[in-house]
Amino acid sequence: MSLVRFVGLGAATVLALSSVSASAQFYLKHKDLSAPAVTGTEPDIGQLLPGATAAEQRASVVWNMRAALNVAALQCQFEPTLFTVDKYNALLTDHQDELKTSYDTLTKYFARINKNPRASQQALDQFGTRTYSSFATVNSQFNFCHVAGDIGREALFQPRGAFTQLSLDRMRELRNSLTPWGDQAIVRTGQPSPATLPRFEKVCWKGSDYNVKRCGEPLTPYAYAAR
Repeated sequence: MSLVRFVGLGAATVLALSSVSASAQFYLKHKDLSAPAVTGTEPDIGQLLPGATAAEQRASVVWNMRAALNVAALQCQFEPTLFTVDKYNALLTDHQDELKTSYDTLTKYFARINKNPRASQQALDQFGTRTYSSFATVNSQFNFCHVAGDIGREALFQPRGAFTQLSLDRMRELRNSLTPWGDQAIVRTGQPSPATLPRFEKVCWKGSDYNVKRCGEPLTPYAYAAR
C-alpha cells in the first residue's frame, strides 16, 4: 500500500469517527434511569389535561419531549460533544410534520376546553411556559444533559412518524434524570471524617513543626473552639 493511499485512508477514518455523535461521560458510571414507556395519562410526567383524549395525551408527551430537547439545546452547550443544538435543529426538520400535528392537537384541545378564544390562547401559552420550566435543572444537570443528548441522538435515526413513540418510550427516563444522582461507581458509606486542626499558639510550634507533647493531638474545629 502506498504512503499516499495510507494517509488517505487515515484521513477518511478520522472523518468517519468525527461524524459520530459522542456521548459525554460525566461519571465513571451513570445511574440507570431507564423506565417503562408511558401512555400520557400519568400525573407526574407533565401537566394534567382534564378531559383529554388519548391522542391529545400523546400530543402532550410529544410537546414535553420537544420542550425538553429545546431546554437541553440551551442548557447543555457546556459539553459540546453532546451536540444538543445540532440534534434539536435536526429534530425540527426531520419530524416537523409530527411536531405540527401535536401542536395543532393541543391547540384544538384548549379551544374545546376554553370556549373563549382569548382564554384558549392564554391556556395554551401557559401550558407551553410551564412545560419548559418543568425541565429547568441545576442539581441534576449532568444527568439531564446525558439522557437528553442520548434521546436526541436516537431521534436522528427514527423514521418520520416515529417520534411520538420515542417520546412515549423515553419520557419517564427523561423525567427520572431530573432527580440528582452522583457517580454510581463510587460507594459512599457513613459520614466523612471531620477535619482536624492543631492549636495555633506560638508555644505549640517550633518553626513549622507542631509540638504534640506540649499541646496534644490536633482537635476538630468544634472541640478547638470550645477550649
